[in-house]
Amino acid sequence: MTNADLADAIHLSPSSCLRRVRRLEDDGVIAGYTMLVDGTAVGKPSSVFVEIALNSQSEETLNAFEVAVAKCADVMECYLMAGDSDYFLRIEVADMADYERIHKTHLSRLPGVARIRSSFTLRTVCKRTVYEL
Repeated sequence: MTNADLADAIHLSPSSCLRRVRRLEDDGVIAGYTMLVDGTAVGKPSSVFVEIALNSQSEETLNAFEVAVAKCADVMECYLMAGDSDYFLRIEVADMADYERIHKTHLSRLPGVARIRSSFTLRTVCKRTVYEL
């Protein structure tokens, strides 16, 4: 959306709107701008959620895992968790064979991995990318 379109939608002048947007950017409220790509359109129609437990909770093990998982382009998101698993990953895949490839060549080779538990989505019911303010 252009600044002029945004200004019109919120009933501000373009200069006032731009000032407010820049202030939100400077304050870190707007962290950046992203293009959303439809996974189905690029051949990755399914999501797999992966819980990973490590064999140690040492800072060295956690750091090694995080450095390695960040290098894996197939991992779309990775979260350090509290609870039964240490990390929770979201991976987008073409099909089961694609996930098998990722499991064999990446996930099972990540440092410190003791257990991998995968859940496959049947259908996306709700997925938001905006906050209601």
